[in-house]
Amino acid sequence: MNADKRRFTPELVLRIILLILFAYLFFGFMLVPCLNTLTSIFTAKNASGQTDPFAVIRFFLAGSMGKYVWNSLKLAILLVITVNLVGISLVLLTEYFDIKGAKILRMGYMTTMIYSGVALVTGYMFLYAGDGMITELLKNAFPGFNQNWFSGFNAVLFTMTFACTSNHMLFLRNAIRGIDYNTVEAARNMGANPFKVLWKVVFPTLIPTLFSLTVMTFITGLCAMSAPTLLGYDSINPEIVRLAGSSTADESFPQARAALLSIILAAFTIVLLTVLSAYERKGHYLSVSKTKAKLQKQKINNPVANVIAHIYAYILFIIYMTPVVMIIVFSFQNYSAIKARRLDWNGWTLINFFGTADYSYTNDRGKLKTVTGAISGVFSNEKTLGGIKLSFLLSAAAAALACIIVIIACNYIFKKKGKKMSTVVEYALLFPWLLPTILICYSYRTFFNSNAVWYVGNQNLYFGQNVKLLIIMAYTVVKLPFSLRMIKASFYAIDEELEDAARNLGSSGFRTFLQVKLPIILPSVLAVFALNFNALFTEYDMSATFQSPNGITYAMVIQGMLADATRGANMNALGRRCASTVFIMIVSGLILYLVYGVGSRDLGERLQRRELRRKRIEKLSKPFRKGVSAKG
Repeated sequence: MNADKRRFTPELVLRIILLILFAYLFFGFMLVPCLNTLTSIFTAKNASGQTDPFAVIRFFLAGSMGKYVWNSLKLAILLVITVNLVGISLVLLTEYFDIKGAKILRMGYMTTMIYSGVALVTGYMFLYAGDGMITELLKNAFPGFNQNWFSGFNAVLFTMTFACTSNHMLFLRNAIRGIDYNTVEAARNMGANPFKVLWKVVFPTLIPTLFSLTVMTFITGLCAMSAPTLLGYDSINPEIVRLAGSSTADESFPQARAALLSIILAAFTIVLLTVLSAYERKGHYLSVSKTKAKLQKQKINNPVANVIAHIYAYILFIIYMTPVVMIIVFSFQNYSAIKARRLDWNGWTLINFFGTADYSYTNDRGKLKTVTGAISGVFSNEKTLGGIKLSFLLSAAAAALACIIVIIACNYIFKKKGKKMSTVVEYALLFPWLLPTILICYSYRTFFNSNAVWYVGNQNLYFGQNVKLLIIMAYTVVKLPFSLRMIKASFYAIDEELEDAARNLGSSGFRTFLQVKLPIILPSVLAVFALNFNALFTEYDMSATFQSPNGITYAMVIQGMLADATRGANMNALGRRCASTVFIMIVSGLILYLVYGVGSRDLGERLQRRELRRKRIEKLSKPFRKGVSAKG
């Protein structure tokens, strides 16, 4: 009797319910939709209406579909080379070599962390597109200059090369700062020059990190979406989105073709992640001295090499900073200045952010026409404000849901450490990492665009307002692996003796979790929530796949602003686009500061800063207190 009572405790019942819900999430929103996409390839019907399992594959081999795969592969391969060259040089210039102004350079190189995707492409297009500032300067200087030079493959490669170095500035920077300076100094004492030390001593310690970054860069290039779409390059992801919105009346089995391209992307991703896992398991380690010394910056003794390094560093700084500065400056310029791409010192305005204004112009008959409210700011334009609100709600909900799921799962994993079920739960959460984002989203769009899915109540989740729920689920699933890796690491910081002490005091497992474990991991959880929200707020790939009248997110609003810049309607669309990019920079910068600035400080540093603030306040308020006491 007592054994039965212990067996059926409320805690056990709750655990069973949570496992059932987890199984529902995994099979219903991860496995089944993707399997449906796979099977749809072999159930396509030919022109006579008969099912032909190999029709799509024959079409792929005989038609032009192969070019999308090749274009994506070409971009991914070259991107690995260019991003590694630029990314490694950025880290060396700011962390290894003694370059003047390294702190300022670092800030410029890290600007891609506060704006990315469609916002970043917007910045580069503002400079280099057919009517861009730099393109106009080049056209005036060289009359025969091709005005449409910044499009297609070269434009995508250029933009993504500088957009994808943020991972190097995060991970490779940490790796190079962790190098033991004793090994570097020993090599220098043996007569090795700085570049030989770099090649023989420093680079071997960075190989594991560089390998991981290479794989990440390759996958990024393979699955690129925003840059190819906006700059006109035929790669896999934009073609999948195009086919997803097509029908058999327009072209041959578009859905099955999109499914095949998605599966090809998945196959590449799985192979790359398998290779990366196998490489990591080999364990590449470098022994260091018992007393580790902090890395000191190396001077470049050769004066010519030193000058070249400084010139190269500041050229890169200009490339990174110019779009940021120009976007910020022109977000405060009026419509005519932005249209002409010329700075007007009398044209400063806040209209791109706040308020509305009428637009007047002379028509073909010479009559003055006025369009009421044609000029509007980000926070006054109904469509833009609606996109911000929708993205904020969807991103916050998905980021929170991903954290909640992972917290519960991690608690179970650590409680059942070493058991098969905990391993199954962990690998199930990592499952979305095996699949490209576009495959998950395309699978959702096709599978749930039906009234025949019984386990969601036979509701069409792609129809009407339901699409918002579908976007939240896709956002959540995509962010589960990252959230797991980050939050799981924080669970290792929990001292098991604390849990044992709480249990000995009669605390239940649920109460122990809320009052002991959760406060310890909460800073990491909040950091993961912030990073997830930051990534989802201006997410483009999933937004483009789920685009519908009821699911127009902020990224899609920004993407559509150029198309809205027609005479008489949304005249300052380009100015509002600049203002939107500035708004994204502010939001992203604030979140990154809270995560990597305030959130990364240990308790001692926080107490020290609190004491400094207290003393500063006392110093500032001292004259005021003296005045009050004198009056008294």
